[in-house]
Order: sequence, then C-alpha cells, then structure tokens
Amino acid sequence: MQTSASHLVLIPSYNPGVSVYGTVRAARAQWAPVWVVVDGSTDGTAVGLEAMAATDPDLKIVVLPENGGKGAAVLHGLVLAAQQGYTHALTMDSDGQHPADLIPAFMAASMQSPEAMVLGMPVFDASAPALRVQGRKLSNGWANLETLWAGIGDSLYGFRVYPIDPLRQVMRGQRWMRRFDFDPEAAVRLCWRGVRPINLPAPVKYLRADEGGVSHFNYLRDNTLLSWMHLRLMLGFLLRLPLLVSRRLRAHRSTTP
Repeated sequence: MQTSASHLVLIPSYNPGVSVYGTVRAARAQWAPVWVVVDGSTDGTAVGLEAMAATDPDLKIVVLPENGGKGAAVLHGLVLAAQQGYTHALTMDSDGQHPADLIPAFMAASMQSPEAMVLGMPVFDASAPALRVQGRKLSNGWANLETLWAGIGDSLYGFRVYPIDPLRQVMRGQRWMRRFDFDPEAAVRLCWRGVRPINLPAPVKYLRADEGGVSHFNYLRDNTLLSWMHLRLMLGFLLRLPLLVSRRLRAHRSTTP
C-alpha cells in the first residue's frame, strides 16, 4: 500500500449494495487515503462504511443527505480534498467494476505528469453488454470531435485521475456535469482548458445480479441526458473552434522538425 499527501482515491457511492465493502477494501489495500462520498444512499451501506472507517484512519466517509448524482458527489469530495491540500483525485465506481490493483500505476502516471488527466481505456470481457459497448463508441466519437481529437481514448470510463483545481473550476462555472453526464463532459471541458489526456488500459467487469452487480443506468433517461450534453458541448465547441485550431497548429509546429 502506498500513502500520498497529494493524491487520494475518491469513490462516489449510491446504493451499491454490499459490493462497496469489497471495493473499499481493495482500494485501501493499494492506496491511502481513500475517501467515499455516500450520495444519499438508502441501502444501509453508509453505516457499514462508517464502521470500517472507525478502525481505519486512512478511510474517510462523507455522507450526503440526498442523492445529487455522481458529479455532485465528486464535486463535494473535490472541494473537501482541496481544502486539505490534495491536488489530484482518482475516481472509481463503488460497485466493483473498476480495477483497484491499477490504482498505483494510474497515480504514478499522474505524479509524473501532474498537469495531465489520466483516463482509463476500458478493456471489456465477455460480461460487457454489447449495446453498452457499441453505444459508447458514439459518445467517444462526439467527444473527440468536440475537442478536435485532443486524445480522449474513452469518454465514459470513470476510472481516472483528475487534477483537482481545473476540474473544480470547470464544474463551478456551469450547472451541468452533476449526474451521468459527469465523466464525458469533464474530459471534454478539461481538454478545452488545455489539460492533456493520458490514456492507460484498464479492465472493466460487468457483474451479474447474482454476483452483487447493481446498475442504475437507464437507457432512455441517461441516453437523453448524454444527447443533451453533446448538444451543449457542440455549441461550446463551435464557440471555441478558433482557439482549438490555433492550439493544434501550435502543437503541430512544435513537433515538426
């Protein structure tokens, strides 16, 4: 296990069931500190997590009274982390889908390039629903267009390391990014601010119900939310197009012999 005064693991959690305990134990085996933001859960896991934290000084549990969405939970954690001097946060889901054993590698990449964000590139196994795998290709295509192909490998995978201050500024500057739209919009808007993406492969596992898998994804609701998000981002992209083109030209000139 590694300990850091600058990088922490931040886990937003909403009604994940008992799988959250394994997720937290796996994260703590790799890193300290680990923070869990319980986003208005009603499944009793807040009590169990607080019991774990009572005997673990490197585990912090923040309990929000109402469900505000993944992005809102992450923002709440980022604000508290910045107040305590942390500069980077690795976000991961609470349901066991993300590879806790890769936390040190992602943190090391972030420490080597602290100005960048480190994005997980999902490696799917047979458990991945085909519709979800194909659907994310569309979102990834939009995200790359909206950033003039700045290098976002996957816009939806939530296992990633963010520099805290740029992300806080982005989120405080507008009212969105509070729910399922958080991950793709964060990647796009950070690229607009000049935060470079670093992509690292990471496996993802979709757990069956009998394995403790819990999904809050709603195809109609969340795809509608993503469509509205990309409409907003396209408008923002058009406004920023001259700046993005200029940035790409400067980058090209700097790498041309």
